[in-house]
Amino acid sequence: MRARRLKIPDAYEFTPRAFPDDRGLFVAPFQGEAVREAVGYPLRLSQTNHSVSRRGTIRGVHFADTPPGQAKYVYCPQGALLDVIVDLRVGSPAFGQWDAVRLDDTDFRAVYVSEGLGHAFIALEDDTAMAYICSEPYTPTGEHGITPLDPALELPWPAGIEQILSEKDRDAPTLAEARDQGLLPSYDDCVSYYEKLRSGGN
Repeated sequence: MRARRLKIPDAYEFTPRAFPDDRGLFVAPFQGEAVREAVGYPLRLSQTNHSVSRRGTIRGVHFADTPPGQAKYVYCPQGALLDVIVDLRVGSPAFGQWDAVRLDDTDFRAVYVSEGLGHAFIALEDDTAMAYICSEPYTPTGEHGITPLDPALELPWPAGIEQILSEKDRDAPTLAEARDQGLLPSYDDCVSYYEKLRSGGN
């Protein structure tokens, strides 16, 4: 499995090796040792999520209070999507920047999203499935979002695809509004938490 650092600090892309034959295909989209080597600590499995989306569906930009936050390892077992990671950590050198990776059922790439980063995607095909491995369970009181349509972010949603959003995502605050409301995680707090995890702390 190949690992690549993304433009956003503490986010990674993973590309597994696939083994097709006349029966079909075998691939291991998540490999714990590869993640541990890249990130510096293992991904604790607390919850797995699975979503299926129509073409044009945008989910996100979602994030959780950190600590503990919620690290995510995501891949696309069916269809195709554009995955977007946004640095929402106040004080980060990359604050307000994003990076994007196409995930699909051809290459089975995956992305790792560290605690405190924002995550969103758009489905490029009908019946696109997204699989998530999460370090922490869903906690409603600690979950937040910013609108994926924030004009200041200029996220790379493809032209020519009708966008489908939940009211919650569409009406979420902009990045500037979320910062003014004190909703965004602190970069220093996130980095301290990463170091704690690397040292074996919980």
